Amino acid sequence: MSTPNKTPPGADPKQLERTGTVREIGSQAVWSLSSCKPGFGVDQLRDDNLETYWQSDGSQPHLVNIQFRRKTTVKTLCIYADYKSDESYTPSKISVRVGNNFHNLQEIRQLELVEPSGWIHVPLTDTHKKPIRTFMIQIAVLANHQNGRDTHMRQIKVYTPVEESSIGKFPRCTTIDFMMYRSIR
Repeated sequence: MSTPNKTPPGADPKQLERTGTVREIGSQAVWSLSSCKPGFGVDQLRDDNLETYWQSDGSQPHLVNIQFRRKTTVKTLCIYADYKSDESYTPSKISVRVGNNFHNLQEIRQLELVEPSGWIHVPLTDTHKKPIRTFMIQIAVLANHQNGRDTHMRQIKVYTPVEESSIGKFPRCTTIDFMMYRSIR
């Protein structure tokens, strides 16, 4: 059982992106859920709005499946949970699994969350502390606070490390103005 890397209250994972060391790759994946109430699905989980959420509608475990078209390097998973707003719908035990498909998923992290409020940063690294390479990530909600049946998750972000340029080393882009022009399309 491991504990997630807690950031200071209110710490936004977009601060990670501003450092230029990681980028969010959730839009490159196909997302699916084990169940959801109408109007509380993947769109709400990925809309960058902390007031909206995914709400499950079935028996536990509740699953979020993130599938990539090609093997992808993943460094960090960020989950936003808010016990004050969601109470018994708030996850208390989460399993993070990775693999090539549904049939060979292996658990790499199990988290115990105690009344979480804010972003939870979960490093996805192998035994050598290197980012994992995977086709699929599955987040399983195994239990909720107060023995709640359904769950709420407000946002999930998936981050990959930014690779160094093969041409040579360039200084990191740290301001918004520089970041707008850091890649050629």
